[in-house]
Amino acid sequence: MNEKKLPVVAYFCMEYGLHSDFKLYAGGLGILAGDYIKGAKDIDAPLIPIGLKWKQGYTDQKIGGDGKPYDAYHNYVYDFLEDTGVKVTVNIRKIDVVCKVWKTDHFGNNPLYLLDTDVPENKDAWITGQLYGWFDEERIAQEMVLGIGGVKALRALGIAVDVYHFNEGHAALAATELIREKMSGGHTFEEAWRATREEVVFTTHTPIKEGNEAHPLDRLEYMCGFNGLTRDQMERIGGEPFNMTVAGLRLARISNGVAELHAATANKMWKTVAGRSEIIPITNAIHTPTWVDERITKAYQAGGDLWAVHQELKGELIDFIAERSGIPLNPDNLLIGFSRRAAPYKRSDLIFSKPKLIEPYLESGRIQIAFSGKAHPLDDVGKQIISNLVGMMKKYPKSVVFLENYDMTIGAKLTRSSDIWLNNPRRPLEASGTSGMKAAMNGVLNCSILDGWWPEACIDGENGWKIGDTFETGDLEFQNQHDSDALYDTLLNKVVPTFYENRSKWVQMMKKSIETTITTFATKRMLEEYYNKMYIK
Repeated sequence: MNEKKLPVVAYFCMEYGLHSDFKLYAGGLGILAGDYIKGAKDIDAPLIPIGLKWKQGYTDQKIGGDGKPYDAYHNYVYDFLEDTGVKVTVNIRKIDVVCKVWKTDHFGNNPLYLLDTDVPENKDAWITGQLYGWFDEERIAQEMVLGIGGVKALRALGIAVDVYHFNEGHAALAATELIREKMSGGHTFEEAWRATREEVVFTTHTPIKEGNEAHPLDRLEYMCGFNGLTRDQMERIGGEPFNMTVAGLRLARISNGVAELHAATANKMWKTVAGRSEIIPITNAIHTPTWVDERITKAYQAGGDLWAVHQELKGELIDFIAERSGIPLNPDNLLIGFSRRAAPYKRSDLIFSKPKLIEPYLESGRIQIAFSGKAHPLDDVGKQIISNLVGMMKKYPKSVVFLENYDMTIGAKLTRSSDIWLNNPRRPLEASGTSGMKAAMNGVLNCSILDGWWPEACIDGENGWKIGDTFETGDLEFQNQHDSDALYDTLLNKVVPTFYENRSKWVQMMKKSIETTITTFATKRMLEEYYNKMYIK
């Protein structure tokens, strides 16, 4: 990293995954942000994270007796949060909403500042109630608290900031406050926008246009989301409807995607957006102390018995699975891990697409699969995916398991202790996929479509396996057929024979997996890239 004094960066994110018991996260975005601010602490980087204190977090998603997921919510109280004594107000629906500011560095992270509307002064205390909960007006309110309230909190805390980093479009309204500040000091809108662009950097994550939030300008105006700007000015920034990603791209001096392939996809996807910033690649990474088991690292560094340590970890996972599900898996048989958000493009059930091929392996137990994942509470398609996986658990009770209520604890167990980490999204819709990095550093071999981070790491047959090639088509049925054929070919003709018949090669691949990922995909490299490529002018 550059030796001169580093700029102070305010890092805005809707969610942070720091620990299973701290319910501030939903999935990959939050896990990445949590790892990022832990990594910043490790290298003493001047990064100031801003977020929201969610009273009920995301969702506890359990499986009912009918095999369908249902959602439950709880009010959480945390005794490790420090009251900063700071309160700021954000005008929402023409009412001044009071936002209390908490602080915590409890999980080995840079001090995280969290805005909270659950205070006696507010009639509507539930803006910071549920992460990604409710509907559009509430989402706008949450984004106003994060963005506008976040900037006001920094001012009230007396923290001088050089760079504002919006991690995903949720924080884009922070820029309206930065522009408003400058205009109140006598600058024109054009001058304020230009000056704000010099302060802002932006990370886009979602490579599906429909997954990027947009709000009708009428609704944004009703919510007071214009924050002193005119309708015309807001439309110039984010369009009509106001697209939060488009706004982020136009408000930032530079933007990034979260893998090389993702940056190329994002540039293509947003190529028609006039006045947008360049999107460069900075590949995501993981906080190794959080996700990599010390026993496997020590064995790797000392040239010890990787297989023995792996079997010890696998035994712990099998005990964990039995405790959670009642299913006793076989520690001597191949165990595939697959845990991620239940979304159609991730194709959780692709491995079941040819029953005649896969069924003998599942019935004999030669292939075992541990699934986990959550669907958004309002996503009926995602919930059906989970129901289908639960159905497969009932069909193959000795070899398929679904662990309900996916969280960081389940994610860590599976990525540390499976034999294979399976990833078969529809390319190029996986932005990065940090779970595969966690697996790789634990010696768990990736078996993945060449999407997200894997094209940068894969040495096929040496540190894991690729599934198929880089073929893409808009014909979803044909794409699924093509990728299904490739999955079975890789799994049944390469993975299974190596596991059962060539243990020495398997262990050599485990070593290569760790060797090729342990530094390149760790947070230190990612942070250095952000500072050198985006934060430092």
